[in-house]
Amino acid sequence: MPELFDSSDSVRTAKPLRYAQTVDLPGPVQLELGGELPGITVCYETYGALNAAADNAVLICHALSGDSHVAKHDDHDDPGWWDIVVGPGKPIDTNRYFVICPNLLGGCRGTTGPGSINPATGKPYGRDFPTITIGDMVETQRRLLDHLGIRHLRAVVGGSMGGHTALTWATRRPDRVRGCIALATSPRLTSQALAFDVVGRNAILRDPDFHSGQYYDQPTKPEVGLALARMIGHITYLSREAMQQKFEADRLQPRDVAIAFEKKFSVGSYLGYQGQKFVERFDANSYVTLTMAMDLFDLGGNPTELAAALRPARCRWLVISFTSDWLFPPEQSQEMVQALVTNDQPVSYCNVASQCGHDAFLLPDEVATYGTLIQDFLANLASTGPQAGPVEAHGPKSIFHQHRVDYDHILDLIPRGASVLDLGCGH
Repeated sequence: MPELFDSSDSVRTAKPLRYAQTVDLPGPVQLELGGELPGITVCYETYGALNAAADNAVLICHALSGDSHVAKHDDHDDPGWWDIVVGPGKPIDTNRYFVICPNLLGGCRGTTGPGSINPATGKPYGRDFPTITIGDMVETQRRLLDHLGIRHLRAVVGGSMGGHTALTWATRRPDRVRGCIALATSPRLTSQALAFDVVGRNAILRDPDFHSGQYYDQPTKPEVGLALARMIGHITYLSREAMQQKFEADRLQPRDVAIAFEKKFSVGSYLGYQGQKFVERFDANSYVTLTMAMDLFDLGGNPTELAAALRPARCRWLVISFTSDWLFPPEQSQEMVQALVTNDQPVSYCNVASQCGHDAFLLPDEVATYGTLIQDFLANLASTGPQAGPVEAHGPKSIFHQHRVDYDHILDLIPRGASVLDLGCGH
């Protein structure tokens, strides 16, 4: 039986980032929704070496609660949040690629966010921090890459909210992206996913210790609200199967942990522990800011809108979903893939069988599958390949059409119980 408190969050701490670097980007910085920042500090970490042609750079976009510390730099470094994928000899091989991972604009691990000092007041921005978008985050990252002398990315990689960032890179900066790897993500959040974020934000905003967002110099902070938001989030990261395996055998035998929340059930002690641990390293205002940016992200709610939104991209695509992910369900990845096929844009897709839910892309259980896909995709990005005309979106040529005439022929070639992986044929 897995250790009760193990999660994708297990290795993350509030420790100083020993290898992090910062760059100050001068302002004023105009934001998409009309706000302005006087300047932006970006915290980032790099791995590997940029080659002479400056064409081996891979940008990794972290998810909501991540940071720049994607992987260990050496044996003495603290674990990173994606050590299973990034490093020497790993799927994103730092012996081959120059990896950059910046902390997102609006975050709380070194990049300008609500906890940063507002030069106009000499105090943290708090709720005076302007509403930002995924597009603002990408523009900040674009300026960072310019500072580093990187004009072209071998690939941009992101999961969950980081996938939204990767999608925005591919569609808004098509001249700079050769490949886009989008894991466990979507063209926009479902109404169900939005609902969980709304409840999480309300838990923070209604915490009596929120102090209208200006709690930084207060003796108490909105820790209960932030912990509740994280507890709600953790429910969405797990699948029904994962929760059954993790909690059912000892559901009435919770761990005796020092938490301020109900712990009658094992699942309650787990959620309380995760929530309480989260407040040690994350800022409530950043949580509100980043979830709002994620919720505002929208590439379209129907096939026509989505195809139009993805059409500017000129890169190759690798889209990966996970069968038990109900927060960013496979159907949403398939909608993106179908839109790309409609546009005749080169895309490979895999729906990885997993019981780990949304967190599957951060856990080692299926890394042998999705890690190999990432590794091979990067290795094959030697050229972008020409584009041809569009294919039919919903008729017999659709890859998700239920009555394609070639299905029976294909099925005759596949042994019962086998799996098929289509990596695409290119052009």
